[in-house]
This record gives sequence, structure tokens and C-alpha cells, in this order.
Amino acid sequence: MTDRDPAAEGERAARDNIPAEANPYLDGSDDHALWAAGHEKAAGAIEATESEGR
Repeated sequence: MTDRDPAAEGERAARDNIPAEANPYLDGSDDHALWAAGHEKAAGAIEATESEGR
């Protein structure tokens, strides 16, 4: 049995330039929300880093 961490998966997806629309979890589920939150967190950090370099 593997313990999945949807938030960590979402963060990895953002770092790999996978769009938020690719969330693999059922819309409305807790896992979907956790994945989306992880993706948003990482995407925001990436965006902030890119804007500092301009």
C-alpha cells in the first residue's frame, strides 16, 4: 500500500509545468482540493521567482 500525498503531487506537477486542469482527482473530492492547493502554492512561488528576475 502506498501513501499518496495529493498536495505534494500538485506541487510536483506545477514544477513540471503541468497545468492545473490536469488534476487527476475527482472534482469536488478532498484529494482534488489538496492537489489544487499544492499546485497553486508551487505555481505562485515559481511565478514570484520569475518576476524577481526581470
